[in-house]
Amino acid sequence: MGVLFSSCKNEEKNEAISETELTAEVDQEMETSNATLEIEPISHATALLKWGDAVIYTDPVGGADVFEGKAAPSFVLITDIHGDHMDAKTLEALNLGDTKIIVPQAVKDQLPKEMEANLIVMNNGETNEIMGFSIKAIPMYNLPEAKDAMHTKGRGNGYVIEKDGQRLYISGDTEDIPEMRDLENIDVALICMNLPYTMTVEDAADGVLAFAPKKVYPYHYRGKDGLADVSKFKELVNKGNKEIEVVQLNWYPEMK
Repeated sequence: MGVLFSSCKNEEKNEAISETELTAEVDQEMETSNATLEIEPISHATALLKWGDAVIYTDPVGGADVFEGKAAPSFVLITDIHGDHMDAKTLEALNLGDTKIIVPQAVKDQLPKEMEANLIVMNNGETNEIMGFSIKAIPMYNLPEAKDAMHTKGRGNGYVIEKDGQRLYISGDTEDIPEMRDLENIDVALICMNLPYTMTVEDAADGVLAFAPKKVYPYHYRGKDGLADVSKFKELVNKGNKEIEVVQLNWYPEMK
């Protein structure tokens, strides 16, 4: 598997979390009224979602090799402009044909003109429909807000994806922002936590407790000084709400 960029700047490796702390590298499933959602981690922010007959790639980076043998995407979601979320070479290598790629404007501005026909631009707060899915763009940004922040409000998107009454939230690179806390009826959430780029484990847990998804997956948790303590995240979440299921997958298979 190719090595992926895993932060907004260069990051140091750390020892991988022990396998006893990891759910086996099998897809995790969410039963819906008509279909099953399977979450397959690729690395860091990159995942493959199988939702019924649809296949969704999130933030595909790392080259085509990491997707070898995987089903082709029905559509693609990109959250932000940084190299661990957006990579034009990977998109080109995937030979997407006319597959739609949902992006914020800042991402469109940095992708080749040849891809324009594939792109659907969404701004914070907008909702779009694609292949029977409702997709809403959610703000993602650093706190306190600042013009020189690594993630400024309005540039990138988190996403809430909904189908058949089931709702999935993908945080993107964010902190414990009001727009996340105000989410309602989330069945599954992918939540980032890595310093100094996004938020602390404590803030991530506090934010999750505020909107109380049924199930939460820590992801995007490698920072400047290694991996965030996702076991502590689970402990904090379940201390505050035992009903929230915290699922740990292996998001860093390249770290042996």
